[in-house]
Amino acid sequence: MRSALLFVCSVLLASTGFAQALPFSADFTPGGRLRMRVRSGEVHIVGTDQSRISVEATVKKGNPAIDFQVRMREKNGATELRVSGGPKKDVTITVRIPRDTDLYARIPFGEVHVENVVGNKDIEMHAGDLTVAVGNSADYARVDASVYTGELDGHPFGEEHGGLFRSFKKSGNGRYRLHAHVGAGQLTLE
Repeated sequence: MRSALLFVCSVLLASTGFAQALPFSADFTPGGRLRMRVRSGEVHIVGTDQSRISVEATVKKGNPAIDFQVRMREKNGATELRVSGGPKKDVTITVRIPRDTDLYARIPFGEVHVENVVGNKDIEMHAGDLTVAVGNSADYARVDASVYTGELDGHPFGEEHGGLFRSFKKSGNGRYRLHAHVGAGQLTLE
């Protein structure tokens, strides 16, 4: 009976990837595809020269950064990373990834900054402020950015809009795709 239970547990762990508390670190090959789902809060996604993903959190007002959980697994040729748990407010999460990464990220609410990431970017939020450092606008073959309500600043692409249902699309000769969307709030491409 005990060996059957251990077998079932090992199958479950293998099928769901692995979970770990923070700080978290795992190898990740540059040029790979990363699909992230990160809990709400202040989130920084930073490209680095390292061949690994790391996640750390800080909590303001002296609260400990406990009860966070990071899950990582391979699925359909991409690495899936989920960050959940922790205190309900005053949380800053920093995710460091290889600079050369195709990034898909979904964060429900908060203040999100994406910087120093070279590759395709597909980033969405329900509400809050999203700032994406795009680098050279000529590096993009296709860009679409939108907000349902709020401000949309796309200075590298010559766009600036405010109000309801604001968006723009651009095509170019570059290599990468950029999709950025905020339901309600501020979207800044810089």
